[in-house]
Amino acid sequence: MATTGKIGVTTENIFPVIKKFLYSDHEIFLRELVANAVDATQKMKALAASGEYGAELGDLAVRVELDEAAKTLKVIDNGIGMTEEEVDKYINQIAFSSAGEFLEKYKDQLSSIIGHFGLGFYSAFMVADKVTIETLSWKEGAKAVKWSCDGSPEYDMEECDKADRGTVITLYIADDEKEFAEKKRIEGLLNKYCKFMPVPVVFGKEQEWKDGKYVDTDKDNVINKVEPLWARKPADLKDEDYNEFYRTLYPMAEEPLFHIHLNVDYPFNLTGILYFPKIKNNVEISRNKIQLYCNQMFVTDSVDNIVPDFLTLLHGVIDSPDIPLNVSRSYLQSDANVKKISTYITKKVADRLDEIFRNERQQLEEKWDNLKLFIEYGMLSDEKFCDRAMKFCLLKNTEGKYFSIEDYRKAIEGEQTDKDKKVVFLYATDVESQYTFIEAAKAKGYDVLLLDCQLDSHFVNLLETKVENARFARVDSDSVDNLIAKEEKIKPQLSEADQEDLSVIFQAVLPKENQYYVQADNLGENAAPILITQSEFMRRYREMSAMGGGMNFYGEMPAMYNITVNMQNPLVARIMASKAADVAPAQVIPDAADDASEDVKRTVTEAKETAAAAHKSDLEAFAGDNEILKQITDLALLANGMLKGKDLSDFIARSAKVVEDAYLK
Repeated sequence: MATTGKIGVTTENIFPVIKKFLYSDHEIFLRELVANAVDATQKMKALAASGEYGAELGDLAVRVELDEAAKTLKVIDNGIGMTEEEVDKYINQIAFSSAGEFLEKYKDQLSSIIGHFGLGFYSAFMVADKVTIETLSWKEGAKAVKWSCDGSPEYDMEECDKADRGTVITLYIADDEKEFAEKKRIEGLLNKYCKFMPVPVVFGKEQEWKDGKYVDTDKDNVINKVEPLWARKPADLKDEDYNEFYRTLYPMAEEPLFHIHLNVDYPFNLTGILYFPKIKNNVEISRNKIQLYCNQMFVTDSVDNIVPDFLTLLHGVIDSPDIPLNVSRSYLQSDANVKKISTYITKKVADRLDEIFRNERQQLEEKWDNLKLFIEYGMLSDEKFCDRAMKFCLLKNTEGKYFSIEDYRKAIEGEQTDKDKKVVFLYATDVESQYTFIEAAKAKGYDVLLLDCQLDSHFVNLLETKVENARFARVDSDSVDNLIAKEEKIKPQLSEADQEDLSVIFQAVLPKENQYYVQADNLGENAAPILITQSEFMRRYREMSAMGGGMNFYGEMPAMYNITVNMQNPLVARIMASKAADVAPAQVIPDAADDASEDVKRTVTEAKETAAAAHKSDLEAFAGDNEILKQITDLALLANGMLKGKDLSDFIARSAKVVEDAYLK
């Protein structure tokens, strides 16, 4: 008997829908409908397993059928079906899902059901002008029912002649959603959302190449693997299996470094496989490659609310029915389970790395350069992971040898402990550009680390807080004797006026775009006449600012260089002697008396400024004419990659003249 009525919408069930439910993408409809069909099939299996259904189950595949010409899409299952009363209860009353009831009754036969909200079916109306349901319940004596609705609260329900158990949902695709009536689009969505569903999902027939074109065969095109790798026991799998699965997930990616198989059933259910990819020097490109599944149905690849930020650099799959999802399954709700799962995954990652460090040290060293960005990022962003990683984090020196942090400290503390009892970790960021400084350190018997990761300016700061009685110094931040000072050093005895003169003459021949602090030091007769360095503090914080370390004011400051003039170098001594001979001392003008008039005081001040300006002008003229001064300064700039443009051209011409004078005259 045909009936007509209105879909039941009450404040009791619609308000939770309004608060929680929002489908961000129209394409979600197909995932929801297939998930419902899979649920119905799983329920049928549970009934058979419990002995409540004794007949043949028959073909339990879920079938998706598309008629491009008619613009209809069908999702067909041979699951439990529905009676007229169940259609009225679960379809006509929005948000009244049967999953909870069924799970409670058959929890021993069924691990979980995907759907919990009863809203997935209504996602069909995002793309369809009309939707029909033809269904026949598994229950003995049940009559087939047809339900149809055009998206309004009005529906029609009547008996139909469907003879097979299960449900057929037919969508009449709307004109403005015609993309969902195209085979390639539907095929793409099924591959995206359903490729690991636990029930076979069939879409059309397999094809073969025949007579110059692809033609259908008689074999069903099953688009999914019902038992994905993460659902299998690790003991039954080999490395080749894991690598093959990785290639399935990421066809264009390089081979992963390591993998972790997750498998826990208490206090929550979680399975999955996570891979350590080869992370180069771009953190952002490597993010969001973990795929989240709920009972083998794809949900999202944005898992930043499930795992700590640094773990989003991993690749792979996480599958858990215990991760709470809103009805669209596109966003995660924050609760205690998510936090427990996040903690568990972090611990498993740390355990795996520690295991590799202890049992496969050589393999870890071979892959460290592709792994260290991930480790450093984790240590910087997660305190608990950092504490664990201090044991297995490796440091690499400029010779290519690897050490744990503890072992490296023990190796260098004999030679590299300064007068203040601090162990000094020397490091370089670029072996080629810092070669001279590295060799100077090695000549003293010191070892130099290579820290060339983009996070190392932050990482060095972290290590200084974790390693007791130690400090880190970049090898080119000062002379090696100053970096590891063994005793108090005798500084050159310069008057304030001489120190000022020294600064003026060197500032005069240095590039103007930077700022310089000129200082005198005794570095030895055989050491370079000039050493150009950057303060460890300023350089490190500028780099941290550039990486978004929250100290942007450092990044806005101009580059500051220390110009250390070696007063014991013969060339410097010659320059200073020439300066003393060619430039008269600054005129000394006595201060005005305390009781002098304001006019007298102003006149004295102006005279001092005039005398100082004149003396500075004389010094700059001297500097501009002194070939040795310009040559040794340009050599220091060249060694630091700071000599460019016209200055570089002038240096080359001057050097050629020096060679010519030395060998041809």
